Amino acid sequence: MGVKAEITLVASGETLEADLRNWVWKGPIVGGRVANVMLHVPYDSAFACRVEQVTFTGTYHRESIAIAYSKAAYPENKPVPAYFRFDRLGVENDSIADFYITQLLGSQAAGNIVRYRTTQEAMAGLAVGQVLAVMGPKAQLEYGLTETLDIHSPPLPAFSVGTWTIGAAIHFSHKPLSYTVDDIIYGALNDARINDIFKRYNVTLSPPELR
Repeated sequence: MGVKAEITLVASGETLEADLRNWVWKGPIVGGRVANVMLHVPYDSAFACRVEQVTFTGTYHRESIAIAYSKAAYPENKPVPAYFRFDRLGVENDSIADFYITQLLGSQAAGNIVRYRTTQEAMAGLAVGQVLAVMGPKAQLEYGLTETLDIHSPPLPAFSVGTWTIGAAIHFSHKPLSYTVDDIIYGALNDARINDIFKRYNVTLSPPELR
């Protein structure tokens, strides 16, 4: 676009609505300000219709929840959620994986869930044997892979949304900006620039089927 990017890293709120309210159309209660473009935003058509203050655009990747595991610990059968009644599992604290596995297994797994500050730290813990597996977004798991680890995406019982499309969010009044961002991302998908970025971090790009 010919402008300098100023990146602000923000922590997730309790809901996506809160994130969009704080960083796209209203602003946080204390400190900070809204951004022109919010990146890495989940897209859902029904949800988009409810949030009239935001334009969802520039979809570029399909993310999913997966499990990274130690190949030595699971040489034959890859781990599924039921295994973590007995085996130690790492998750990012207060993440979708944390909420899911805690609710699914309840008290049966309480002593086996190890919570880390980030998924990256959980993957580091897996690499040194603190846990036998880590559950989280596939892209983040792939970034932390080593030769002794692997990833798979097993069925996740009672998981309502295990796969989602991600893109950008822009205030609804900035339509020209949303069109520009969408065109740039679409072009970067077609000429492999986004794929090259993903490869740089050893992550697999999964473009959405429909734009």
